[in-house]
Amino acid sequence: MNEREADQFTRRQFLLASALAGGGAILPVSAMAQNSTQMPMPTATSTPQVETGSADVTLRIATGLVELAPDHIVSTTLYNGQFPGPLLRFKEGKQVTVDIFNDTDTPELVHWHGQVIPTDVDGSAEEGTPYVPAHGMRRITFTPKPAGFRFYHTHVVAEGDLNRGTHTGQVGPAYIEPKNDPGAYDQEIFLTLKEFQPTLSQGGDMAMDFLAGAPISELQQIGKKADIEAKEKTKGYEVGYDLFSINGKMLGKGEPLKVKLGERILFHILNASATEIRSLALPGHHFNVVALDGNPVPNPADVPVLWIGTAERISAIVEMNHPGVWVMGDLADDDRGHGMGIVVEYAGRSGKPQWVKPKPYRWDYTIFAKPGASAATPDDTIEMLIVKNNGALHGFNQWTLNGQAFSMAAMTPKLAVHEGKRYRLKFRNGSDDVHPLHLHRHSFELVRVGGKPAAGIIKDVVMLGGFHEVEFDFIADNPGLTLFHCHQQLHMDFGFMQLLEYV
Repeated sequence: MNEREADQFTRRQFLLASALAGGGAILPVSAMAQNSTQMPMPTATSTPQVETGSADVTLRIATGLVELAPDHIVSTTLYNGQFPGPLLRFKEGKQVTVDIFNDTDTPELVHWHGQVIPTDVDGSAEEGTPYVPAHGMRRITFTPKPAGFRFYHTHVVAEGDLNRGTHTGQVGPAYIEPKNDPGAYDQEIFLTLKEFQPTLSQGGDMAMDFLAGAPISELQQIGKKADIEAKEKTKGYEVGYDLFSINGKMLGKGEPLKVKLGERILFHILNASATEIRSLALPGHHFNVVALDGNPVPNPADVPVLWIGTAERISAIVEMNHPGVWVMGDLADDDRGHGMGIVVEYAGRSGKPQWVKPKPYRWDYTIFAKPGASAATPDDTIEMLIVKNNGALHGFNQWTLNGQAFSMAAMTPKLAVHEGKRYRLKFRNGSDDVHPLHLHRHSFELVRVGGKPAAGIIKDVVMLGGFHEVEFDFIADNPGLTLFHCHQQLHMDFGFMQLLEYV
């Protein structure tokens, strides 16, 4: 080993030791203030459960290391000691048993995002799912459905603690194989997009012009009024990141994706961020979007750029017809420069990976809708107005739906629904933030987005633009408490939730 190699080896050992000792993000004192409505941490036995028989899947929650790059090693909570967690492939309709071991000091939850399953296994404390106790385990059994690209992740309250919740590395892809898969592709590749080393700061706005549709004047006025009435005139805490990755590696630090001229690659792309909207482009290529959130779209269409809200998934086929060595990455130069990208390398090609920024493109869900179709008439329509109270909770923004912030102590408000009925939810965003809206244990059909019809598109998360409206329908066909929330971790932790209760 030469002197340079010895120095690099010693540096890596030092980083590994530092990451293990440090444990994760360091917060300013003001960020540690707790929300007065925080749900009490449940008590739990430290004695593991004893289960008989073998499980189909075993997940172990524990602190571990992610080597994003040789000189960027982070400590976080992981599934099975890896990031992303293992790809779980289920058979549609075939029951599975999962053993979840929790080696951490705090109770945990695993949410099976996008699946139509009972409340006791969905992974939401608000719905009544039991916690996996600290230094204990829980065995669950469920029947995976519907078919398509789903995922699993933690669902605990994080508030100002950036070592909890989806700020950690607790996320993994899951694919429920359909009974009939035409397999019209040559390779199937799963990509998990995720940021690391989160920090808190006040202020900061993201660009709003990536979503189709125009802001609504009435909603802008509501937002201005809320700002004027806010006791805190400074903007609340937001989360920023130092490191970015795809499949746990910073751009250029992992193995490139190897492709051949003429291949059709099916990409399954998951935005596993706690808080960020992500974009993705591959110079010289288009994405033929075939599914959103794992559900086939009525009208597959080519787009030059993907925009993916927090917790959204996109499945798209790319025809490899532009040989070279390319960077598939985020449009934001700073994020891409700090790791949000992956190299795509054609067989027989070499050299420095190339990036060419695409022309501006607005993401429009409605191009994937069924042309000329209208959604069925709902049995009832429920309207919700979203308002932000700047810095109202110890410097964090508070979020209200129709004037109420969700209380973790009282588990209210609750909205009554009746089994078998079709409900239309109309959301009016009186804030300048983008909200990825998520409904548990049900899928929904988009009705209108950005003022245009979107019938036929089935999803479980949809982005609602700043001062925009969105409408979607769901059928109340899975009895039990059902959680609706914004999937941005800070938003849901500070009021942006609602429970639906079957009556």
